[in-house]
Amino acid sequence: MNKSLLDTDILSEILKGKNLNVIHHAKNYYQQFGQYTISTITVLEIVKGFHKVQRENHIKQFLSTLSDTEVLALNIKSSELAGRIYADLERIGQPIGRADPMIAAIALENDLVLVTGNMRHYQRIQKLGYTLKLNNWKEI
Repeated sequence: MNKSLLDTDILSEILKGKNLNVIHHAKNYYQQFGQYTISTITVLEIVKGFHKVQRENHIKQFLSTLSDTEVLALNIKSSELAGRIYADLERIGQPIGRADPMIAAIALENDLVLVTGNMRHYQRIQKLGYTLKLNNWKEI
């Protein structure tokens, strides 16, 4: 198993604890690495989701778990890469929003496998020639 960056959908599944495939993979991953790795973009998306439905207590609980989590930030180099990915996708008429290119760039910049259930979006980035490595914990 390789060190990985968890996409927002996978972290959300871990927090919900309902998808048995994700739970299995997450448990094995945590046993091997002792922590999860996420991006600041995922923090933004999780907080946005809870705040939108006025679950401030969930935000507080989520933020308290981050001390046990490696959180990678979007730096200048990954920002440039995200901008290129975003522009390349727009140019070919296949945009995927702003968050996913940023998450992909952080994974690429840190040479991490991106764990996601949203393969369709990220495979568009691979088709552009970017060496993004993907894994889907929603599958067996």
